[in-house]
Amino acid sequence: MLACGDAHAAVQLQGAEWSRWTCGAQDLLWSGDARWWARHSPLLFPVVGRLREGLAWFDGRPHPMPSHGFASTTPFVLIERLTDQVTLALRSDARTHAAYPFAFELLAQYRLEPSAMAITLTLRNEGDTPLPYSIGLHPAFHWPWGAGGTDGHAVVFSHDEQPQVPVITPQGLFSAARRPLPLAGRRLPLTPALLADEALCLLDARSQQLAFEAPDGSAIEIEAQGFAHWALWSQPGAPLLSIEAWTGHGDPEDYRGEFAARPSTRHLAPDAVAQHGLRLRYRASGSLA
Repeated sequence: MLACGDAHAAVQLQGAEWSRWTCGAQDLLWSGDARWWARHSPLLFPVVGRLREGLAWFDGRPHPMPSHGFASTTPFVLIERLTDQVTLALRSDARTHAAYPFAFELLAQYRLEPSAMAITLTLRNEGDTPLPYSIGLHPAFHWPWGAGGTDGHAVVFSHDEQPQVPVITPQGLFSAARRPLPLAGRRLPLTPALLADEALCLLDARSQQLAFEAPDGSAIEIEAQGFAHWALWSQPGAPLLSIEAWTGHGDPEDYRGEFAARPSTRHLAPDAVAQHGLRLRYRASGSLA
């Protein structure tokens, strides 16, 4: 458990998953209610989204790879724990090599502030060849907040975004077709119908900041570092909204190539380090933006 003033948070060793965030009496992070979705905030690595037939191809050989990779279901080890901060690590071993034949270290640091949470992911290539990867964060929040209904909530981007997103196939792959978004300037009004059919994936987004706003003016403001894409997702009928930051995305439906050549894949040189992060700030109703 982390504490900072009247803010509290929890992070699990399993998957380095952030599992609680409260600011005073406001419970912000999704509860993990298994009737809807038993997760809170999975860490996505070394892939984001689904691969065709669930296989990653390395040097012409197939390796089974689960959707969103294996990090979220793998135990991390504790590196450091302070009152308001914790750092966890995932290091490659024989188990990870079965799906992903590369040497790496992934650190996940969570730092709690009085009204904010800062998450920093640090990936190091410990091998002697370039490391192909995608990484993402998948936090979910209560929607609606408080006793009201879902009406009046919105996601507000810092810049104008394209008012269309890819259509996701039933297999979870990205098609060439697009569907429209009801963007009003930078504001995307949220409705259950909008999120009823797979995630809304804003690829190569201009905005590095957005806000999840409630009708009373309260908001969760999110600033990204080192991510290219945003995704909005909810289980149909579930009282939650997931706001995801990705470096990569699922396979195009016609893709049949190597893992390293997948669209939007990053490549990390030997001994190099990459950092990706989110800073999430709670803005209470009536406070200054």
